[in-house]
Amino acid sequence: MAAPQGSRAPLEFGGPLGAAALLLLLPATMFHLLLVVRSGPARLLGPPPYLPGLEELWSQQALLLWLTWLGLQAALYLLPARKVAEGQELKDKSRLCYPINGFQALVLTALLVGLGVSVGLPLRALPEILLPLAFSATLTAFIFSLFLYMKALVAPVSALAPGGNSGNPIYDFFLGRELNPRIYFFDFKYFCELRPGLIGWVLINLALLVQEAELRGSPSLAMWLVNGFQLLYVGDALWHEEAVLTTMDITHDGFGFMLAFGDLAWVPFTYSLQAQFLLYHPQPLGLPMASVICLINAIGYYVFRGANSQKNTFRKNPSDPRVAGLQTISTATGRQLLVSGWWGMVRHPNYLGDLIMALAWSLPCGMSHLLPYFYLLYFTALLVHREARDERQCLQKYGLAWHEYCRRVPYRIVPYVY
Repeated sequence: MAAPQGSRAPLEFGGPLGAAALLLLLPATMFHLLLVVRSGPARLLGPPPYLPGLEELWSQQALLLWLTWLGLQAALYLLPARKVAEGQELKDKSRLCYPINGFQALVLTALLVGLGVSVGLPLRALPEILLPLAFSATLTAFIFSLFLYMKALVAPVSALAPGGNSGNPIYDFFLGRELNPRIYFFDFKYFCELRPGLIGWVLINLALLVQEAELRGSPSLAMWLVNGFQLLYVGDALWHEEAVLTTMDITHDGFGFMLAFGDLAWVPFTYSLQAQFLLYHPQPLGLPMASVICLINAIGYYVFRGANSQKNTFRKNPSDPRVAGLQTISTATGRQLLVSGWWGMVRHPNYLGDLIMALAWSLPCGMSHLLPYFYLLYFTALLVHREARDERQCLQKYGLAWHEYCRRVPYRIVPYVY
C-alpha cells in the first residue's frame, strides 16, 4: 500500500522552509569548519579563507576511497554477530532483529588498518584529502537520501515513521519517511547510526595524530588526550550497541537526509575538529592541566555510563538487584518511570555526562580560539532540542504520570540550572 499524502504529526525544524534551509546550512557549516580550521586565524565566526572550486572538492580517488570504506563496514556488518537482538515493537506488532557486532567491526577495522600501515598504507596522507572526502560523503548522503525517499513511496503504511510524511517532498526528504528501511535483513539506518561515521571519526583522528608525529617528531600530549577520550567514547558506543535500539533515532525518526548526512558526513568530519585544530595550531599542555582535563572527562564518562547502564538494566529486568530498590512512578502504559538514582537527579543525566565529556575534549585545544569549542556549543544546542522533543513525546505517551515525574524531577539536564 502506498504511503498517505498527509500526516497529522506536528512539523519540526521549522517545517518545509526550515528543512530546506538545513539541507544547505548543514553541509555549508561542515565545509566552513574544514576550511577555517586549517587557516591561520582559525576564526569560527569569521569568513573562510577562500571558497574552494570544484577541482579541489571533486576527486575520483577520494570517492573510490569513501565507497571502499562504506563497503568494508557493510561487509563487517554482515559477519556473524556475537548476539542478535530484537528491536522495539512496531505498529504491526512485529519486532526486527539486529546484529550486535559493532565493537567487533571496530576491532577488525583496527587490525586491517594496522596491517595496511605495515605494508605501506599512507595513513598520514588522509588529512590532506579531508575536503574531497567530505564532498564525496555529502554527495553520497544526498543520493542515498533520494533512494530512501523513493523506496518509502512503495512502503506499507505500517513501515512509515510518525513524522516525515507531511506530503511536502522537501520536508519528507529531510526528515525521512520510512522508519526502518531495509533490503532483506540489511537495516540501512541501524548500519549508518554507529558504523561508518563513528569508526571513521577515530580513524581520521588517528591519521591526524600520525601526521603530527611526522611533522613534529612525536604527537603532542593534547593530541593524545583528544584521541584517547574520543576513542573511549566510540568504543563505549559500539560495545553497548544494543542500547541504540531504544533511542529516538531508531524508534521514532524516519531515515532521511537528516540522519544520513549526520551519520555519514557530519560525524566523522566535524567531530574530529579538535584533532584537526591541534594539527594546524599546536597547543602547549602541561601535566597538571592534563590531569585536570582527564579528571573532567572521567567524571563525564562516569555520569554518562552510569546513567545509561542504570536505564538499560531497569528496562531489561526491573527486579535486578542493582535497580530493584529504585523509586518509580507507574504509568497507564504499564511502564515505570525512574525517579531516584541517576534519573532522579535530572531527567536526562546521560546528556549531562555527554556535555561534560564534550568540554574535556575541547580543553586540550587551549582557550585562545573558539573554534575547537564548536562541538560543545553544537552539542549543547542539539541535546537541548532533543530533550524538548523527548518531553513532548513523553507527555503524549505518559500523560499525568509524566506531569508527576516532572514535579518530582524538576531539572532537565543540569541540576539547579536547567
